[in-house]
Amino acid sequence: MRAATIRDGEVHVAEHPDPEPGHGEILLRVHAAGINGADLLQRRGAYPAPPGAPADVPGLELAGEVVALGPGATRFAVGERAMAIVGGGGQAELCAVHERQAMPVPVAVGVVEAGGLPEVFTTAHDALFAQAGLRMGERLLVSGAAGGVGSAAVQLAAAAGAHVTASVRDPALRDGVRALGAHEALDPDDTAEAGPYDVLLELVGAPNLEANVRAMRRFGRVVVIGVGAGFKAQVSLLSVMGRRLTIGGSTLRARPLEEKAATARAMEREVLPLFERGALRVPVAARFAVDEVAAAYERFAAGGKLGKVILELR
Repeated sequence: MRAATIRDGEVHVAEHPDPEPGHGEILLRVHAAGINGADLLQRRGAYPAPPGAPADVPGLELAGEVVALGPGATRFAVGERAMAIVGGGGQAELCAVHERQAMPVPVAVGVVEAGGLPEVFTTAHDALFAQAGLRMGERLLVSGAAGGVGSAAVQLAAAAGAHVTASVRDPALRDGVRALGAHEALDPDDTAEAGPYDVLLELVGAPNLEANVRAMRRFGRVVVIGVGAGFKAQVSLLSVMGRRLTIGGSTLRARPLEEKAATARAMEREVLPLFERGALRVPVAARFAVDEVAAAYERFAAGGKLGKVILELR
């Protein structure tokens, strides 16, 4: 099979042996795979794949067609569409995935969009509801709302009845973020003044964290899941103490199978039905053929996009 392959800090297309599905696994012929910030970090050697995932084939999310079943796999049939989060190896023509990590592709979602759905919507859903406990009527600040996870978080929070303020650096993208359900889309330097907030979802990192923490309500919850703009910040502990804040953080990639399976089941219960009803969508900023993988990575790294950059492998 052909796959995006990291060699000497660059991404190329190379041949690899076809994977075989193990016990409880399904083999997917990948039609589309999203590119995420973790892939750029892995290309630079700063975010190695976890044990069991290919060390040189990036890709944390994918969608395609089931072409084979491993021993004991019963959740899917050959020919069904499925999508999944993986520890790596998603940007390949074939990928073996444990069936408990996989989800059916909603009928209303196209194959390209499905390739950019699992990682960002699972990450946003887990952070907002499982970790931050976001509730109807609460005020949410999404710091970095134009990217994949940010655009997913805006939609999920709006669908849950929260008031959503979106932090968006590029003025050209703000109307698009408002169209996804944000009540306000503001420059990051202006978001603190628009508070107070019950929940802060931090996707950017250090630059505005201190000001945004000061803009939190009492008993507010801060969840950090992105640090692309910097991972060291000064935060007033007096603000944390006085407002009785909770600060947490998370990644999905290194979680054990049981935890990843739990997030997939939560997606099937609470998120995928919203796609079937047309209440959610995957904004696609750009799509590239697998032979254009280097250009796809450069487009992702350039920023200034609303939603996902998708690699097509059909």
